[in-house]
Amino acid sequence: MKRGKVWLAAAGVVIDSRERWLVVKKSYGGLKGQWSLPAGFVDAGERADEAAVREVKEETNIDAVVCGVAGIRSGVIKSDISDTMIIFHMTPKEEIEPTAHAGELLAARWMTVKELEGSADTSVLLRNIVTLFETAGLGCVEIPDPGPQFGYTSYRCFI
Repeated sequence: MKRGKVWLAAAGVVIDSRERWLVVKKSYGGLKGQWSLPAGFVDAGERADEAAVREVKEETNIDAVVCGVAGIRSGVIKSDISDTMIIFHMTPKEEIEPTAHAGELLAARWMTVKELEGSADTSVLLRNIVTLFETAGLGCVEIPDPGPQFGYTSYRCFI
């Protein structure tokens, strides 16, 4: 699929009741062989939070629920492509072992913060999210649809 010059992606910080993080190792690209978050591009007609839920499910077979926004990563690639990723805080619907998506991932698993901090394979972004997560003050507050005058057919706003 041609993405054009403005990319929007969604990722999930999925944390279970034992405080383990759901992480993946991609088999391609800049994160190949590194622990990172399940993530991917937002499709046309899809909200960013729906994309995060879909990507977590596609990559790990874990059904998760969005709780809030953990952060936004925004950059420009080679002075040409705007690349933005919304990182959602999520919880699993049930705590099962993840299954890595064949062909796309080398591995998928639950890891503790201590394991992620101690692994040389933890990506720069994930390492920093883990370090800052405790001070982020994440909540589960949702703001209602702003009204019919905007014409939203699907809407969610997280703080």
